[in-house]
Amino acid sequence: MLIAVVSDTHRDTYTINEVLKKIDKADILIHLGDNVADAVEMSSKFKGRTIYVKGNCDYAPSVPSEIVEEIEGKKFFITHGHNYGVKQSLGQLKQKAELEGAHIVLYGHTHISSIVYEEGVCYLNPGSAWQGRDGCESIAMIELKDSNINPWLVIVRKY
Repeated sequence: MLIAVVSDTHRDTYTINEVLKKIDKADILIHLGDNVADAVEMSSKFKGRTIYVKGNCDYAPSVPSEIVEEIEGKKFFITHGHNYGVKQSLGQLKQKAELEGAHIVLYGHTHISSIVYEEGVCYLNPGSAWQGRDGCESIAMIELKDSNINPWLVIVRKY
């Protein structure tokens, strides 16, 4: 199972098209918000299943700001992250992950990519697909195979 994780596309058409090229082999696309309209557009062009949440720049009352999803026996906690103070620390997010029994936590909002393992939980921020704050625009891929979690970052554009 191959999962593409995208965040913070912010209505940039070039970015959306570049991301779609890079995720063509993925089975699932997860968009972490900013913007929900991008996730909807991408889902119409993506062959697999799409999961998305809203971010701090989205006004979409019918779209959840977080969800828990089980994929291949692994529990994912999916959020944009702004409601958990992720720009300051992962403390609140870790508490929520423990409460949910998550194996993988996906969040965005910071525009900085990160893959961290703590106490058996993978905390993954794909960075920003548009105007990253760490010198590049990026997304993430996760391979789930034989109950192993293998995440990595994919550069969309470097500056």
